[in-house]
Amino acid sequence: MPVSYFSHHSSYMASSPPSLSSHLFLTLALILISISPAFSTSRQALDDHQDQLMKTGFKITLNHIDSGGNFTNSERLYRAVKRSSRRLQMFNEMVLKAKHPKLKTTVYAGNGEYLMNFSIGTPPKSYSGIMDTGSDLIWTQCQPCLKCAPQPNPLFDPKKSSSFSNVSCTSQFCRDLPDSDCNPFYGCVYNYTYGTGLTLGFLGTETFTFEKVKVPKVTFGCGLFNLGFGTEGLIGFGRGPLSLVSQLGEPTFSYCLTSWNGSKPSTLLIGSHASVNSSGGGGEIKTTPLIQNPDFYYLSLEGITIGSTRLPVNKTTFALNADGSGGLMIDSGTSVTHLAESAYTHVKEEFKRQVKLPVVDVLDSNGLDLCFELPSDPSDRVEIPSLVFHFTHADLDLPTENYMLPNSSLGVTCLAMLGSGDTSSIYGNIQQQNFLVVHDLYKETLSFMPTECDKF
Repeated sequence: MPVSYFSHHSSYMASSPPSLSSHLFLTLALILISISPAFSTSRQALDDHQDQLMKTGFKITLNHIDSGGNFTNSERLYRAVKRSSRRLQMFNEMVLKAKHPKLKTTVYAGNGEYLMNFSIGTPPKSYSGIMDTGSDLIWTQCQPCLKCAPQPNPLFDPKKSSSFSNVSCTSQFCRDLPDSDCNPFYGCVYNYTYGTGLTLGFLGTETFTFEKVKVPKVTFGCGLFNLGFGTEGLIGFGRGPLSLVSQLGEPTFSYCLTSWNGSKPSTLLIGSHASVNSSGGGGEIKTTPLIQNPDFYYLSLEGITIGSTRLPVNKTTFALNADGSGGLMIDSGTSVTHLAESAYTHVKEEFKRQVKLPVVDVLDSNGLDLCFELPSDPSDRVEIPSLVFHFTHADLDLPTENYMLPNSSLGVTCLAMLGSGDTSSIYGNIQQQNFLVVHDLYKETLSFMPTECDKF
């Protein structure tokens, strides 16, 4: 079961910039004291039909974060790779800081890649937010805003919802926050810091609507100072008690991600609909155990095969160490897979050996460091070796489009992987596309089932 951040610091906390976050937190507290709240504390109960929907699970549509922009495939890939690199750097910093327990720590999480739609309040107001398996807090931008990113919908105003309530400072959810304080009018106020931004505000409970399913009493953050996102909010799907899956008490969720450069929406399933047995598809199911960890979803990667060659990578390369370093986490918010440097070196050299094409450097154009020049005649056949990830009890044979990305404008095809140094490795969402990826937190397993996600 997920546990409080106060109990486990190993891989999810990093040093907070004291001059920035502490100053903002103090400023926020002073401003909140000066604002007179007028919130209703009444709630609406679910009717029998909605309660039955919750028991059987529900489906949510996801859209890639860049799908609404006028970006070329090269631009989308470059943006995604840069976000992935920042996210990896953030994870590495968290581990390094966690080795110094006397330092003041705060939670770090990363920008996700996919947006989900939801509504908040009574009457409900529509918003979208990043679906992020690498963080826990649910939050949206709220009135009275001090600093908010531009958004198409009006900011959520708790005063105009009959189902909003403030969260008290003595609440367990307030104690579960890594950095919180008490305000005489607003109750629990928080400072939640990410690798590329932060949100400061106060906790509340509210009715959330996902598609047609209403969920009352969801604890979330009303963000009054939000920096570094450019979205209306974020829905955390991590292991901690503040995440949506933890609050719903649903031990199973899954997603099916369409191609990274396409425009068709992806799918998120929560509850009984998320299991591989009830989701249809028909592909072969591969199931591997999740490594016990309070913060992230770690997998046990035992080896890699390219073509017919099993790489000489030691099993310990991807082991999760006692100090929180190492390991391989699966993450919805990282685009390209990052492998520990010793393993990635073998991967690069083996692809160079087996792919009979000239190696070219287009790193400045797309952020990837192993690219091959495509033949000038598009009818010429290009032989790309197979790639298999050997997880515990699950040999995952990836489709070529999940690891080799052609770019006609640059005349290249590139490996969708990068090195991570000798720290944590991340299994990215390009490698997950067109698989139903099922997180079963009751069985502590993760399953892959090949699926045409644009038809799912």
